[in-house]
Amino acid sequence: MNTPVYCGCDVGSMTAKAVLMAEGKILGSAVIPAGTKAARAAADVVDKALEAARLRWEDIFFTVSTGYGRKRVGFAQGEESEIACHGRGAWWCLPNVRTVIDIGGQDSKAIRLDGEGRVVRYQYNDKCASGTGRFLEVMAQALGVALEDMGGMAALSTEQIKISNQCVIFAETEVVSLMNTGHAVADILNGLHHALATRVLAMAKAVGLEKEILFCGGVAKNGGVAQALAQAAGFSLVPYPLDPQINGALGAALLAEERARERLAS
Repeated sequence: MNTPVYCGCDVGSMTAKAVLMAEGKILGSAVIPAGTKAARAAADVVDKALEAARLRWEDIFFTVSTGYGRKRVGFAQGEESEIACHGRGAWWCLPNVRTVIDIGGQDSKAIRLDGEGRVVRYQYNDKCASGTGRFLEVMAQALGVALEDMGGMAALSTEQIKISNQCVIFAETEVVSLMNTGHAVADILNGLHHALATRVLAMAKAVGLEKEILFCGGVAKNGGVAQALAQAAGFSLVPYPLDPQINGALGAALLAEERARERLAS
């Protein structure tokens, strides 16, 4: 391909994502489980993105890595923080966005952007599973439901249940107790979604919650969490126009083009 192709590779704790761009357009993307070897996951996910775009490795002009495993992406010419990448990806998708909420497998982030898409404030939670996808994963196991079914099942809730414990260990005990006292699984799931939303929204308010709010990350695929966040915020969220898991990789691809141009100009 004659036009330069820019690659963003986001290796997280649970999944690896890649986005390929040229001339301001997404050519291909991919999401795979990260496994235990970040370097291998990075290469594999770019392979899949190249296959989707019908391109070859030699077509890639510049790559930027991000995420937990960003330092293990040996083929990348640069690396950027997750905050910078998520902010840039969100603003490219929807320039009116001022607040970005990203909930991944092991962390969550709240980012406030200015009118030019610059990050002005952020909060980051990677010390506690509360407010992350791991919280939902543990609760799904305790309830015996599939993680991907949680949102749909919670929509059937008819009773509002409050989950009082934020700690994953104590919340799991509380969930088991609720099950043993006969509460419906749908109601418990709905309560869990609201508990997670409350925790994350408190973080978002700390950075200065502003419309429009964009929700991304793997947990954004759970409609129950999205609905709970909107109810807690008091206004609707902006739906992510692409796969919500690729936002960080998208931002990395956009920054790859910027870094490449800076190097050529220097």
